Amino acid sequence: MNTAPPPFAPSARARLAALTAAVCLLAAGCSGTGVDGEAASHSAGPGSGRTRIALITHGDEGDAFWDLVREGAEAAAAKDGIDLTYAGDADTAGQAELVRDAIGDRVDGIAVTLAKPGAMKGPVTEARKAGIPVVGLNSGMDAWRSAGVLSYFGQDEGVAGRSVGDKLDALKAEHTLCVIHERGNVALEARCAGVKKTFGGLTEMLYVEGTDMEAVRDAVAARLRQDTRIDEVVMNGARYALTAVKSVRDAGSSAKVSTFDLDEDLVAAVKRGDVQFAVDQQPYLQGYLAVDALWLYRTNGNVSGGGTEPVLTGPAFVTKANADAVGRFAANGTR
Repeated sequence: MNTAPPPFAPSARARLAALTAAVCLLAAGCSGTGVDGEAASHSAGPGSGRTRIALITHGDEGDAFWDLVREGAEAAAAKDGIDLTYAGDADTAGQAELVRDAIGDRVDGIAVTLAKPGAMKGPVTEARKAGIPVVGLNSGMDAWRSAGVLSYFGQDEGVAGRSVGDKLDALKAEHTLCVIHERGNVALEARCAGVKKTFGGLTEMLYVEGTDMEAVRDAVAARLRQDTRIDEVVMNGARYALTAVKSVRDAGSSAKVSTFDLDEDLVAAVKRGDVQFAVDQQPYLQGYLAVDALWLYRTNGNVSGGGTEPVLTGPAFVTKANADAVGRFAANGTR
């Protein structure tokens, strides 16, 4: 855009201060594509300034998983000459408000997670009415089209869950506890449902309060003490898996731990044998592709997946066999 847009409202600026990082690089000149209203109204002419994109997630501040998403997004922003703003709020209403803040700031594109698709549909519609293209990532595989976003980047959580169920069968597990740390999160629910669909043994769900890691540890340990037949605990995040390892020890259980998602510490746990395996949805790639897709849409009218199919980033299994190779990337903060 030729002139600087109005700033966020003071309250929004304060909320974003601790959550926002900008990648301030001069953008390469871009020409309008004329493919439709959104692309045309938000395509910058040569020398008109920076492209501004907001990445808004439902992640907590300081969570290693979301750090990876952000790292990927920043890498794409650096490549494409984009000013990137990152913000996250685990509270659904807070995330929706962050999207509205970005709309009010007249950004050129928004990438948003859809953990609670119903809550995001309104803000996404408002963005589109304002001529701002929106892509989805990470959560909301079954709802991105109805939510109105252009493209989606992530893992098919149902497929990932079914793959875990098959793997547990191969490992001769008989009784699986699938732990959901955020009730109503469509991605976590789909994973455990997928496990249950293909796993030949018994699958039960345990809901825990994911914002309290000690409560997670105690709840998993308590269930393991109650039923000594549980021989596999499936978690839905790296830090939750590492906590579950402690739960198993607390309970004096022989259950194994596996998980969706990973970070550097989790890869080390796989190498040690504390965690059997992890399912990698490649969060760095999700952030990278989402930002790059918005740049491509603005500058060349490209729609990833044709607007009809998601762009899959997983599942990929990390086991002892490949943990060393993955660990080298994890140490760099990209896996």
